[in-house]
Amino acid sequence: MSSETKLYTMAEVAKHNSNKTTWIVIHNSIYDVTEFLNEHPGGEEVLLEQAGREATEAFEDVGHSSDAREMMKKFKIGEIVEAERKKIPEKSTQSWNTEPKNEENSMKSWILPLLIGVVATIIYRYYFRQ
Repeated sequence: MSSETKLYTMAEVAKHNSNKTTWIVIHNSIYDVTEFLNEHPGGEEVLLEQAGREATEAFEDVGHSSDAREMMKKFKIGEIVEAERKKIPEKSTQSWNTEPKNEENSMKSWILPLLIGVVATIIYRYYFRQ
């Protein structure tokens, strides 16, 4: 962290909870999003609901794009003082199964529906033949 970074307490952040001055805390960084209220794709209400508060969980739950994360940088005005910082667990990334499919499971996935269809066809023909 550079010596130029301004530090604030959560009490100071809490004072900025209106549409006149809107600060939010995400990952212990403070953002003044007052100018962004009208531009926010989710509407200003979403930001005002988190104004003056820790908003990391809400921010991450939405799943913001890398473009949105890059855009945030211009709104950063400081960070939370060391004593009040919260340890925020990193979200685990989606683990995609890259193992080759077992051939036996692949066959089961289409054989059962095929057998049900054949049996249904036989029953239908037998029943309506008479």
